[in-house]
Amino acid sequence: MTGHPGSGKTTIMRTVAQMLKAQGVNVGGMISDEVRASGNRIGFEIIDVSSSKKGWLAHIEQKTGPQVGKYRVNVMDLDSIGVQAILNAINGADVVLVDEIGPMELSSERFREAIKLASDSGKPTLCTIHWRMQDQAIDSIRKREDAELLTITLENRNRLSDTIVRKILDLIKN
Repeated sequence: MTGHPGSGKTTIMRTVAQMLKAQGVNVGGMISDEVRASGNRIGFEIIDVSSSKKGWLAHIEQKTGPQVGKYRVNVMDLDSIGVQAILNAINGADVVLVDEIGPMELSSERFREAIKLASDSGKPTLCTIHWRMQDQAIDSIRKREDAELLTITLENRNRLSDTIVRKILDLIKN
């Protein structure tokens, strides 16, 4: 999935995860969520879909790590929580979720390796992809024959979760 910032990518990802779990599907992977204080975005959390373990992806007060805009990436949490959640999903879940593949996440070489492994795992893998970013890792996903790119719009975002769940359930059954 891709879409403009604020289009609902993470919301759809969470909804799909809940709907699949309600159908008895084992879902794993990671979700990135913005964190706000006093109405201002101060950073992003990483959440392991299976264990609910959380860490910081990036924060405005992070002192070290790659800088992306006004944030610095916490590569240690990204690798130990986010990447590990993806690897655990590849090895033990029916479906792998990766939210998001963007400039912060791609600052980790281990993350790059994990998304390649997830793509090649043969398991349904649902990713959100940064809207405009050009990167070899993103391009390789977009160009896969077995991939479908869905762009979230105002017109489709309310029904996209149902569409994605149906497609994933069909893949699991076949």
